[in-house]
Amino acid sequence: MKALVTLARVYVDDLDAALPTLRELTGEEVGLRFPYAGVEVARIGGLLVVAGDDEALAPFRRVQATVLVDDLDGLGQLLRDHGGELLDGPNEVPTGRNATARHPGGAVFEYVEFAKDRPVFAG
Repeated sequence: MKALVTLARVYVDDLDAALPTLRELTGEEVGLRFPYAGVEVARIGGLLVVAGDDEALAPFRRVQATVLVDDLDGLGQLLRDHGGELLDGPNEVPTGRNATARHPGGAVFEYVEFAKDRPVFAG
């Protein structure tokens, strides 16, 4: 398993209100946008913007970053080797597969393996 890129997570209450400023700040256009589990998600530059009300965002807020990887299959063993744990997944998601992991020290990351027909670096 190899990390391809890490996206900082940004939590907002209104995606349409947040994107113009982020577009100007990053100089990037939204490359990916989709609804998922009661929230809206958009990727713009190095950011993954997750939008919804407080209740909808609550289960997502524990995740501090999203790491795009070439293959999720080795994640569980990598975590066990270093004292981390797989919290959830792998699961099928709109972009391919994901899993959530707690690293030693407590950081929680989402890992995403894009489906072969999805462009990993879009946006």
